[in-house]
Amino acid sequence: MSWHRKHLLDIESLTVEEITTVLDTARAFKAVGQRAIKKVPALRGKTVVNLFVEPSTRTRTSFELSEQRLSADIINFNTEASSLKKGESLKDTARNLEALNIDFIVIRHSASGAPHFLARVLNASVINAGDGAHEHPTQALLDMFTIREKKGRIAGLNVTILGDILYSRVARSDIWALTKLGAKVTLCGPSTLVPRIFEQMGCRVTHDVDEAIRDADIINLLRIQHERQRKSMFPSLNEYSSLFGLTKARLARTKPDALIMHPGPINRGVEIDSEIADCGRSLVLQQVTNGLAVRMAVLFLVNGGKGPQEVAA
Repeated sequence: MSWHRKHLLDIESLTVEEITTVLDTARAFKAVGQRAIKKVPALRGKTVVNLFVEPSTRTRTSFELSEQRLSADIINFNTEASSLKKGESLKDTARNLEALNIDFIVIRHSASGAPHFLARVLNASVINAGDGAHEHPTQALLDMFTIREKKGRIAGLNVTILGDILYSRVARSDIWALTKLGAKVTLCGPSTLVPRIFEQMGCRVTHDVDEAIRDADIINLLRIQHERQRKSMFPSLNEYSSLFGLTKARLARTKPDALIMHPGPINRGVEIDSEIADCGRSLVLQQVTNGLAVRMAVLFLVNGGKGPQEVAA
């Protein structure tokens, strides 16, 4: 097993072997996270810039903690009071940061393709923490890690992604990862948010929620991406909840071992009933824990690590 990439820009371009290398390396880092002393020196002397040009609490916190545990030096770039607000281009901002001899940029940006652009113009390694409605690769990797940990495999599983697919970067990354790893993917939601064009990515599309979740091993819920929609794509949240929300009655008609995932933040009472979000079949908090291990693995690998065999025992 090995990894040879300098960047992590998307899931679409990764091979099955590369995805598996990340997951296996993350498993080694999860073991590190269960020790009394959770720090390892893998990135000692390296500098990481967290360039979040779009609001984020969860992903940014997860990356920061991952970087700290790898002993990196960290620069958090606050765009609310930054030169980007003053009209400086992303390229100039990044070049100025690179002039400080940084090694990594973790970027979240509202423009699809921003990480790919930076990877072309900078010497530093670029990690995509979410670009527009395009991809969110580390979220997909932590989702794959969580599914594999709980189900023992991904190949052959029925995975239903329910909600706003059209505007969701998580959905696109998850679809690429799941189909590459051999899962059967069903997409469901309002027809305005789950167009048939997604069938070209190897998915089944349905607008009947009960049918979509009936045989699912994993139900991955997505929130409505209000911030990316140009106008309302459905009449109201109440109607969305009644037609597509995961209620107790709906859950009762699923397989008893079907598990529930959500990338967060959860809109309780919209895409999921509150008590289901907290039930034993919900993997939401495990996803958060696993996100740390996966992001440590990604940073370790783009820094030149080859795989799990190199993680300190």
